Amino acid sequence: MKRRRFLGAAAALPAAAALPFAALPLAVHAPARAQAAPRATFDPQPGRWRTWELVTRIEVAQPHGAVRAWVPLPSVDDTYQQTLGNTWRGNARSLQPHGDGRYGAAMLHAQWAEGESAPWLEVASQVRTQDRAVDWSRRAPVQEDPATLRFWTRGTELMPIDGIVRDTARDIVRGKRGDIEKTQAIYDWIVANTFREPTVRGCGVGDIKAMLETGNLGGKCGDINALFVGLARSAGIPARDVYGIRLGPSAFGYKALGAAGPDVSKAQHCRAEVFLRDHGWVAMDPADVAKVMREETPQWIRSADHPIVAPVKAELFGGWEGNWLAYNRAHDVRLPNATDTQALGFLMYPQAETAAGRLDALDPAAFRYTITAREVDARGAKV
Repeated sequence: MKRRRFLGAAAALPAAAALPFAALPLAVHAPARAQAAPRATFDPQPGRWRTWELVTRIEVAQPHGAVRAWVPLPSVDDTYQQTLGNTWRGNARSLQPHGDGRYGAAMLHAQWAEGESAPWLEVASQVRTQDRAVDWSRRAPVQEDPATLRFWTRGTELMPIDGIVRDTARDIVRGKRGDIEKTQAIYDWIVANTFREPTVRGCGVGDIKAMLETGNLGGKCGDINALFVGLARSAGIPARDVYGIRLGPSAFGYKALGAAGPDVSKAQHCRAEVFLRDHGWVAMDPADVAKVMREETPQWIRSADHPIVAPVKAELFGGWEGNWLAYNRAHDVRLPNATDTQALGFLMYPQAETAAGRLDALDPAAFRYTITAREVDARGAKV
């Protein structure tokens, strides 16, 4: 049966939800240039599993002193992803898998002998993925461990749930009843008030308190979806980021929603989930709505009601496309055996350090790493 949306995607927000920020770019509604390329209706549906192979290769060009590296491994097994296994090879003295001990994030830690002139490492991961979509017409209470739900309503270093974050969340959900209405209000507020800023490095930082205090709501997925998750938690709704990487093009013709080719070294993307009492953990991705608005056409689309954007906004409230791999859901990650003990806000990129310090994970060319993805069949052959 074709699923129906439980709530309208463009539910009106209360006037109190508007913060006294300076005018933001999304507040201006300008006509967007017509898009000539045909698209299928954006409508991800679960049911067809696809198998992918992801290969990360690291070569440390200037190995000063002791060299270490950490490569995230897929550690999410759920209704939309099955981790099939990981293999690795290289000339490191030690290659050991590790977990972060709190969120269940997995990584491979490599350490080379001092004096190794050309450290290298290759990690291959295989996963199966499928689309996600919630059927809003089917409602039944879902049991979840209360301790787990409490865990996903806590604040983190970059995602506090008090102060301006809590106050903003209260304004947004004022007058809303039930977790679906509140989540929809937060999602709509994010789409209306945030925007994708292409000049932000990588996926952003996710410092949501600073975003709200400064009124600068531009960013990328690590900022926009973090703000969505933090506001949801502040409203008492369990929510979490899911950190991963795009694997292939969108089946619906949206260039902004897929990888452009087999080299996915810069295709990292995080998504979000919320726990709704009658539906369990539900997919969300307001950051990709912002990405379509900013990057899908030559001209920035300023309105979420635009025919190119509207179906994406509707379907990413409750679903996402399976051309993407989830690494983990971890925050404030400390790398095992690292000299630099500063925690990472999230683990979505390869990491490495030498005696000269930690390498720039957002610059794969200088860091010297590549990540490639390909779809394979049951025998491992390229599809």
